[in-house]
Amino acid sequence: MAVSTVPPLADRRLAAILLSLVALLIFTGVDTCAKWLVQAGLPIPQVVFTRYVGHLALVLVLAFMAGEGLWRTENRGTALLRGGALLASTVTNFWALSYLPLATTAAILFTSPLWVCLLSIPMLGERVGPRRWMAIGVGFIGILVVTRPLSGSAHWAMLLSLVASVCVALYSILTRRLAGRESTATLQFYAALIATLGTAPLALGDWHWPTDAPGWLALALIGVFGWGGHQLLTVAHRFAPASVLAPFVYVQIVFMTASGWIIFGDAPDGWVLAGAGIVVASGFYIWLIERQQARRTPSAEVVESAL
Repeated sequence: MAVSTVPPLADRRLAAILLSLVALLIFTGVDTCAKWLVQAGLPIPQVVFTRYVGHLALVLVLAFMAGEGLWRTENRGTALLRGGALLASTVTNFWALSYLPLATTAAILFTSPLWVCLLSIPMLGERVGPRRWMAIGVGFIGILVVTRPLSGSAHWAMLLSLVASVCVALYSILTRRLAGRESTATLQFYAALIATLGTAPLALGDWHWPTDAPGWLALALIGVFGWGGHQLLTVAHRFAPASVLAPFVYVQIVFMTASGWIIFGDAPDGWVLAGAGIVVASGFYIWLIERQQARRTPSAEVVESAL
């Protein structure tokens, strides 16, 4: 979750909010395309490869047109580890999507702010106060409501979503460490490069073409959606502080639920909706605490969205 006191380049908050919402809708398109392709029988490595090779191509083309160097970095190890975390989160998320409704995976993935709080202790040396611990505890109650591990309806793929959430948190922590040191284009380049190279051998060795028009459309759009979402979020953060945009990230749960219901016929049950509400409330409370601290801190770090 992003919290920053760095002033925007232009104060156009309404435009920034609208751009942010469109970006979240586009990110929902990524998961929708992935679920469609995996359920159609395409191997998960191929879907992940397609997601990032298009992203990487667009980053390279734009960098070439702008004359911007992407490879040079003084933090290559951290950038590579960050890319690995993003790759792991994508693989586990897409794998979970082959079994679970979009609303369920979204509810579990939105526990990442809780994991960020926990990981920030050993990785960033931050102190987690009692209010954050309380929010973390409430958030994990939300996870139990969604997953219901002791019920017969619990699915093992929920563990994949949980792993994906932890990887998203690790990605966010590493982004904090790189914020202000590397350009957004460089970070996008390394993230897309690691995911592309990491999945290329498996994807190209067992390639399957779609068998229908919707499959071809999903295959063509998944990479464009991924790149476009990140670009729109970047523009949105130029028009408004991240502290203004952060709460709107939870609107994606609405988008994911609607997409799963309309496209896949997965109507969310009351347990998922209740658990998602608890997770959102705990994450929102953590954001409020971070915003209060950011106001008291002369220079706040910028954390980029992971989805």
